[in-house]
Amino acid sequence: MASQGKKLINDPNAVVTEFIEGLVETYPGLQYLDGFPEVKVVLRADYASAMLDKVAVISGGGSGHEPAHAGFVGEGMLSAAICGEVFTSPQVDAILSGIRAVTGPMGCLLVVTNYTGDRLNFGLAAEQARSEGYKVETVIVGDDCALPPLRGTAGRRGLAGTILVNKIAGAAAATGLSLDEVAAEAKRASEMVGTMGVALSVCTLPGQVTSDRLGPGKMELGLGIHGEPGAAVADLQPVEVVVSHVLQEILSPDTNYVPITPGNRVVLLINGLGATPAMELMIAAGKAVPQLQLEHGLAVDRVYTGSFMTSLDMAGFSISIMKADEAILQYLDAATKAPHWPVGVNGNRPPAKIPVPLPLSHSAKSYESLSRPQQLSEQGCLLEVAIEAAVIAIIDLRDNLNEWDGTVGDGDCGSTMCRGATAILEDMKKYYPLNNAAETVGEIGSSIRRVMGGTSGIIYTIFCKAACAHLKANTQSVVTSKQWAEALEVSIAAVSKYGGASAGFRTLLDALIPASAVLQERLNAGDDPCTAFLLSSEAAVAGAESTRHMQAQAGRSTYISSDILATVPDPGAMAAASWYRAAAMAIKNKYQVHE
Repeated sequence: MASQGKKLINDPNAVVTEFIEGLVETYPGLQYLDGFPEVKVVLRADYASAMLDKVAVISGGGSGHEPAHAGFVGEGMLSAAICGEVFTSPQVDAILSGIRAVTGPMGCLLVVTNYTGDRLNFGLAAEQARSEGYKVETVIVGDDCALPPLRGTAGRRGLAGTILVNKIAGAAAATGLSLDEVAAEAKRASEMVGTMGVALSVCTLPGQVTSDRLGPGKMELGLGIHGEPGAAVADLQPVEVVVSHVLQEILSPDTNYVPITPGNRVVLLINGLGATPAMELMIAAGKAVPQLQLEHGLAVDRVYTGSFMTSLDMAGFSISIMKADEAILQYLDAATKAPHWPVGVNGNRPPAKIPVPLPLSHSAKSYESLSRPQQLSEQGCLLEVAIEAAVIAIIDLRDNLNEWDGTVGDGDCGSTMCRGATAILEDMKKYYPLNNAAETVGEIGSSIRRVMGGTSGIIYTIFCKAACAHLKANTQSVVTSKQWAEALEVSIAAVSKYGGASAGFRTLLDALIPASAVLQERLNAGDDPCTAFLLSSEAAVAGAESTRHMQAQAGRSTYISSDILATVPDPGAMAAASWYRAAAMAIKNKYQVHE
């Protein structure tokens, strides 16, 4: 069912002018013409002194595609951008105002996206400007690869490939080329680029309802940038599959959208459509590059990834591929002060990855010395069953931990703990020196540090390393139950020291502190180690459950209201209680087998 779209705006009818005001306040190299609301033109602040001896390059169109086109105004790119209302071509008078403002004796190039309204309005403005004595040329960009090459009078739509054309035109103009030469470079670039988009949602116009045209689990292929339906609707697929399909469509020899053949050099642009996180765009880029290289035989010389030409708040991306040569690469690499052109992309591409340097202590010899013993001692057997039970308990609890953490944190506690548990299980089978308790605990910390990120990873690494250091001080080959209890106490103190938490802070310590207290109490009372361990594990579980009634004083939960916190226990405490309890039960069962 359609619903009113949520927007952080004031008046829906003033979003474009207020956007321009914010843009020029942010970037001191930009100004706008004082003609609101009819004239919405962003231009270089230095146009009067620095631009009149070179060809001016102007682009524009309907708004809603930010940062295009106003975000690409600056030295080395656009001289001015003409902004229409949202998804509406700018008026002729606004375009004329932009031409008059920035065009000198060298003339002006208009780079226009291939939409009927833009062609007509920019075309009429160009004719009027010529009648006033200005030298004006126009280049139409139609890089859409979702529509057949010939489609009535409309032709292929102008999409994100226009941004590359603008950059090339602006760089060519900056070198001092004539108007005809700049137009020729832009036209050649426009014929070398193809684009196709994929959407996961429909955009919402300011003040209007959100369309429910695209249902759950669906994606739209070959859409335009104005919310119009795409060429096809399909089931959502992994991005690697989506990227492969888009590349096949753009590079298909049957349609011949772009003159790109195996062996060519290309530029790749991954463009977010407005609501796609940078992470997802980078994943798409990471899949597109090897596919272009291995499946299409192309050399990828430049990769631009980000949001360049959006469609308001649409989720999805488009891919643009441009045939490259040295001239095009030089224009793309040329310096620009346009605020939204990406930096750090220029130059040849080095290898994507290099080996990870190992610390000096991790030599081949040290790994050999920490290999798993061929025969386990009694202590080694107990360590093995306890570790295995503990990590399996964490793996089994993953979904519950994520669910609890989704309420009071960022929802990844279970996944993070599961990564650590899985690594411990795999590493134990390969090289944990289980007959050496101190080294084994230290290696558990190393496994955790290698794969677990975030606060949980470093806390458990500190926990294990502190225990390892304490146990190493013992000169005996077998660790006594009291030494294990002391190691637990030392580890808790280290976590508290570096993490800043203590009892009652709603953390894993609320499970481990009572467990440590009961363990020492029962051992001092003369209980056998197995019973003491089991009773202390019950205290760990009770302590973890008690966190429901605590106000968080550490971690992300501190930002959550007490009413919400009361609905779930602390996931970190529950995880600690789970592995501790599982280890105690495994030791108990091991002893029962031997009795």
